Amino acid sequence: MGYSDSATEGILPVFLGALQASLTVLLTISYGVIASRFNLLKESSTRDISKTAVRLFLPALLITNVGEELKSDTAYRYVPVLIWALIYTLSSMALGMLLKRAFKFPAWCVPAICFNNTTALPLLLIQALDTAGILTNLTMSESDTPSAALSRAKSYFLVSSMVGNSLTFALGPRLLDDEEAPDKPDEDSKPSDTHSPTESDEEYAHPTNSAGRTAEEEEEEYSNETSTLLPRSVARSRTTAAKKSKKEWKKIPLKIRNVISTLYSFINAPLLGALLGALLGLTPPLHRIFFASPSSGGIFKAWLTTSLKNIGELFAALQLVVVGAKLSSSLLRMKKGESSGKVPSVVVLTICFIRFILWPIISIGVIYLIASHTGWLDNDPILWFVLMLMPTGPPATKLTALADVSGADEEEKMAIAKFITVAYAVSPLICFAVVGSLKASLAIKG
Repeated sequence: MGYSDSATEGILPVFLGALQASLTVLLTISYGVIASRFNLLKESSTRDISKTAVRLFLPALLITNVGEELKSDTAYRYVPVLIWALIYTLSSMALGMLLKRAFKFPAWCVPAICFNNTTALPLLLIQALDTAGILTNLTMSESDTPSAALSRAKSYFLVSSMVGNSLTFALGPRLLDDEEAPDKPDEDSKPSDTHSPTESDEEYAHPTNSAGRTAEEEEEEYSNETSTLLPRSVARSRTTAAKKSKKEWKKIPLKIRNVISTLYSFINAPLLGALLGALLGLTPPLHRIFFASPSSGGIFKAWLTTSLKNIGELFAALQLVVVGAKLSSSLLRMKKGESSGKVPSVVVLTICFIRFILWPIISIGVIYLIASHTGWLDNDPILWFVLMLMPTGPPATKLTALADVSGADEEEKMAIAKFITVAYAVSPLICFAVVGSLKASLAIKG
């Protein structure tokens, strides 16, 4: 079904196309639920698949998509994407902290408001919109094609996801910390009725050999040497170097270590993939050999680039299937009554209002004014459309992983799982934002 002619005539055809795209996303999630309920996907398997998708498939997608679209003469188009992603994420963070302090919202509401699904869901949504024929009206000129617009839209969404992915695990665990909760007693400060271990006690508990190594250290070193293909001397040297580096790390002042750790927390596989894609795209010789046709000097196009593209295209659908499997596990625990965390309806309604109504209104209005009254944005309708949609959508499912990282209790984890289930159940509400963004983009285009 195509909407190329009717999309400009009325809202109903566009709304139906957007609704179909939203239902496509919801159905993809439901397949994960079905797979989990019939024991085709176990909880441990979903973790492994999710880790593989984020650390392997997503970087491959970023390398091929960003690398192909990002060129020296089009790089400026991505600057507004990065700036807008940073602005709405930090603004959402400030709003979440305000709600937490003013209305005593739970700590997890802050990252739930900050971090929306910026990768799998919008990528699958934009593909469904292209299938429905909606992207036909968002081309730059007659020479532009819907497939080219789709490719640009994917690259814009992927670049914006770098901000969310970097901030999620860098700041997310701190946002989940409930500052108003009573401090837990420090185990180090607990009185102990046992005496401090003397040197002889330590030697008895951890006897050492003539080389000064304990049995555990010898076993670890032996394991490292036998489980690697490297020669034993190389493996032993690597183990020794690792131990020395740990000792040297501890010698660094605590404040400097904290700064380094904070900076390191922003580094992740998707970010490295995006940076590598940017390097390939912005370097003309590399762009030619990786992305040009073989007849034009693209010696890597037919095999290396294509293989990366093949695994990259697995990311969006596979990640949403994993989301469904995780939601199924949460629903099953809820049915059994295990650790039933409290999720106030006011909190759910507030976050859904912010994600599906407030941010789309703000985003569409701001981008419309900037695109129609200034020259800050490139004359690319799909860019305006993506910028308007970026802050919209349900919270990222990484909230569950954040809860594990931050050491949240089971009740809080269950509350987060319940909330995410509800948020994705109402995700078809995004079709209203799609309609508004499309109409605003077409109005700017004239």
